[in-house]
Amino acid sequence: MTPEENKQLILAELDRLYPQPKPELHFTNPYETLVAVMLSAQCTDERVNKITPALFARFQTLDAFADADIAEVEDYVRSCGFYKHKARDIVLACQMLLTDYGGKVPGTMEQLLRLPGVGRKTANLLLGDLYAVPGSVVCDTHCIRICGRLGLSTGKEPEKVEQQLRKILPPEESSDFCHRIVLFGRDCCTARSPKCGECPLTMYCKEFNPQA
Repeated sequence: MTPEENKQLILAELDRLYPQPKPELHFTNPYETLVAVMLSAQCTDERVNKITPALFARFQTLDAFADADIAEVEDYVRSCGFYKHKARDIVLACQMLLTDYGGKVPGTMEQLLRLPGVGRKTANLLLGDLYAVPGSVVCDTHCIRICGRLGLSTGKEPEKVEQQLRKILPPEESSDFCHRIVLFGRDCCTARSPKCGECPLTMYCKEFNPQA
């Protein structure tokens, strides 16, 4: 098998394992999606999902978030790490949604990157989940780690890995692939003590099989 053939087999196996992947974060509308994703930076989705029910119950509209006292938001998000920065960015981002974007989460990379606290990872996730934009690749540390192990990418620079993945992923499958990687990382390919004995992809894994 050539490396390119191996990559396609890996994608097919992930598709088989997770045929209908869903976002792990809980939200009910676009601005809640933005808030939840901003909270998820360097924090588990599980932790975010414990925080957001009370947060969204307290601030039930975009206007409520935009008018919120940052210190009060801090109290709600304190357990998710970097809470001061996140609380400030959430309030400022919601204010910008109202002043610059008509109260809507924008649908382009350029517009999203203008929002406080939004980088390429967050923007790609929003573009994929909210607007099904083809080629939206969410490239975080977990994606980089797993794709590196499987030989889907090389290096650890997010933008470079993102571009490598764009070359092998069908554009319409990019968002689903990223959710599959999250699920695969949670179920099997964990950062510490990966469950190699249960993994269906060990024959491609450079960490398990250096000759792969």
